[in-house]
This record gives sequence, structure tokens and C-alpha cells, in this order.
Amino acid sequence: MGPVALAIHGGCGVMAKLDLSEEEWAAARVDLRRSLEAGWAILSAGGSALDAVQVAVIVMEDSPHFNAGYGAALNAAGYHELDASIMDGQTQTGGAVAGSRHIRNPIRAARLVMERGEAVLLAGHAADDYAKAGGLEVVPNSHFTTERRVKALAAMKEHEKQGTAAKASESEKHGTVGAVALDAAGHLAAATSTGGYNNKPEGRVGDSPIIGAGTYARDGVCAVSGTGKGEFFILHAVGHEVASRVAYLGESLEQASSKIIIDEFQPRSIGAGLVAVDAKGNIAAPYNTDGMFRGWVTPEGKFFVGTHDQVFAL
Repeated sequence: MGPVALAIHGGCGVMAKLDLSEEEWAAARVDLRRSLEAGWAILSAGGSALDAVQVAVIVMEDSPHFNAGYGAALNAAGYHELDASIMDGQTQTGGAVAGSRHIRNPIRAARLVMERGEAVLLAGHAADDYAKAGGLEVVPNSHFTTERRVKALAAMKEHEKQGTAAKASESEKHGTVGAVALDAAGHLAAATSTGGYNNKPEGRVGDSPIIGAGTYARDGVCAVSGTGKGEFFILHAVGHEVASRVAYLGESLEQASSKIIIDEFQPRSIGAGLVAVDAKGNIAAPYNTDGMFRGWVTPEGKFFVGTHDQVFAL
């Protein structure tokens, strides 16, 4: 049996350090650790990478500290539209939902779509109906609302009114959660979930539910989950691009992911980040914004979490 590894992100463009109290930052780090522990419990027991990334994302979907599930961003009309996807590197299959309004854990619905194999992506009310018919929990749209997101929407509305939307902080705009994993059998998987960005147009779909953009996994190569300005992840097929650079150019995981996030996106002011793991258990977590909620467990079982430039060993 080979090495196992796990990495997660809770979105790049996290708030400026002074926007939250140290208690709130600490609470977010606790939930990052809980996410890692959930995924690692599966991997360390010989379970699948697919199961590990799903449970890791579920923990963050249920946390108010991240932009996915409970605590997700509000669109321009003041309600939530949730996106998620998951990909199995072994079978090269994936599933996704977009524009869901009522699925408590959209990543569960993405897994259901993948396993049934009738489609790769389901959208809108059809995704909600599909999840409900499949026995998944559905909730009122208000379930996902938190005071922080209400304030963020109001802030973005004011920026829009004043013509200063471009100057809004990353925390006022977007965020995502995701996980990547390598299991003992050598299989890779990736999962991503998001509420999109605050004040987004109704019906907007970003990169998180797009296989090859915000989520990608290929056995023997790497698994990737992205966060940031989703339109650019779609246009540049970022997940697939990272894997292609590793597979075809022979770049290391760090080289391939940094080439896009740092070398290509940062000079163009495209806020972005990602987490990735390769077939040997190497982990990369580059970002070009003020910070990125992130964490990982090395093949040796060492836990780390970070928000800004400081990384905490747990």
C-alpha cells in the first residue's frame, strides 16, 4: 500500500486580518481541522480518496465560516444558489450540481449524480428535485443565510451604487471550499463546493461545478480543487491545465500550480488559489490573494492549517 495525503481549502481572498477577532479566526481554524480529521479518518483506515474528499467538504459546508452550504454567499436577488462537483481519478467520472437552492449538502448531490451516471451536471430546480428523490436532505433556502453574508451583500450593493465594485475586498466578493486526496490504493479524488460570489447575477455558474476547471482528478497524475475568480478558471480550464503540465511537461506539482496561480493570474490581478495533491502524496497550495483558508495532512500524518502567510502545525 502506498502513501496517503489530504489537502483542503476554505476559499482564497479571506478577510483582512483585522476584519475578524482572533476568536473568530480560531473558530475557523477549528473547523479546518475538523474537516481534515474527517477526511483523514477515512484515509488512515484504508478508505477511498473519494469518500475522504466528500466528508471533508461536508464539514465545511456545515460550517458558517466558509462560502458553501450554511454560510454561503447571497446572489443579487438576495437568495442562495449553490454549486458543487466531485471527481474520481480512478474511473475518470464526475458529478456536479449548479444553482441548487435547497440541497443541504450539495457535494452529496454531486456524488449522487456521478454514481448514477445519467449525467455529469444537473442544474437549478431539477438538481434539487433529483437530490430529494435520491433521499438527500433538502432545506429552506433561508437555512444557508448568516448575518455575515447579509452584511457582505449589503456592502457589495453599496459598492455597486457608488461604482466601486472593483475595489471591494476579496472577502466581500467570493469564496469556495474544496478537498483533494490520495488514498493507500493510489487513487486520487477532488471535490469543490461554493455559494459563488456575493451579489452575483441570478443564474451565474462559476467553475466549482465544472469538471476540468474548478475540480479535476486523474490517477497517476494529480487532483486539484480551485478557488477564486471562477470565470477565469473556466476559461483557462485550470484543473485540467495543472494536471496536463504535470503529465506532459513533467513539471512538479508546485511548479505546475504556481505557474498558473502566481505567474499567469497574479500579474493580471486575477484572485485565485488552489490545493492539489499528486500521485506521490506531494501537496501544493498556492494563492495570490491576501490569504487562503487551507490545511493539509502529510503522508506522515502531520496536520497543518493556515489562513494568511502563517501556517500552524496541529
